[in-house]
Amino acid sequence: MLMAIGAIIAGLILLVWSADKFVEGSATTASHFGTPPLLIGMVVVGFGTSAPEMAVSALAASQGNPGLALGNAYGSNITNIALILGITALLAPIAVHSQVMRKELPILILVTGFAGWQLWDGDLSRMDAIGLMLAFVVLIGWSIYQGLRQPDDALATEMTEEVNAMPVRKAILWLVVGLLLLIISSRILVWGAVDLATTFGISDLVIGLTIVAVGTSLPELASSIIAARKGEHDLALGNILGSNLFNTLAVVGIAGLIAPMPVAPEVLTRDFPVMAALTLVLFAMCYGFRGPGRVNRFEGSALLLAFVAYTVYLLAFSGA
Repeated sequence: MLMAIGAIIAGLILLVWSADKFVEGSATTASHFGTPPLLIGMVVVGFGTSAPEMAVSALAASQGNPGLALGNAYGSNITNIALILGITALLAPIAVHSQVMRKELPILILVTGFAGWQLWDGDLSRMDAIGLMLAFVVLIGWSIYQGLRQPDDALATEMTEEVNAMPVRKAILWLVVGLLLLIISSRILVWGAVDLATTFGISDLVIGLTIVAVGTSLPELASSIIAARKGEHDLALGNILGSNLFNTLAVVGIAGLIAPMPVAPEVLTRDFPVMAALTLVLFAMCYGFRGPGRVNRFEGSALLLAFVAYTVYLLAFSGA
């Protein structure tokens, strides 16, 4: 048991560090090759911050742990909205000015609905996974179009200030090193999580929804808090929106392509509805029907309480 706990802690620390280097390296490399700042913020950073979820869920699926694969993806989405946005808004209330962010909010609702429809028969087949990946390709195409069409968006301005001016060779080095360490750390983390779940008789789904989901979402937590404290509110929200879109489509899609899997009934009756409800709450808070969307400290506190209640329920009433 101690080895499993040690593996989880070591895996998470290495995962967070390598994800940070991977995001920094990929964003700076893209900037050196003339990629528009808005495109870096929407695609490159979104992919980078979801890289831990991709690595963990893909490995879990390949090793026959579907609960861990799905729990990590959907648990990360729940964590991003309830925990990360909640903490970020408590520290610095968020105002949304980016028009691109306002367009991404309803897209996230549509994507969530599409993903739910794919899972409704209790099975994630390879055809379902292909459907998710095709939707992901369409999303990337739309993001590229928006990045080229709206270079002066508020998110682009904030992203320009964030891109590191390191030399291109160093950026590529960090990109490669970060990616390799992501793969290694995900293997350590998955082994520890599965062993811990077996030891305590907890389902790998619950472990994925809690410990692993929070751990793989730490890069989003760090980047969102830093962005919000700098007054870069659109970047803080963009981290969460981009990550949730990538998790719902690419992370689950890749896992399903690797190994089609059954969907546990509790995912459909408990976890997915919680994720969908939080997505609707996110839209209501951030869309801004009469001006810029806002998430104030009261709303941040409510999100945080929702996360605590959900996590306590999972740990108290969910068994193997």
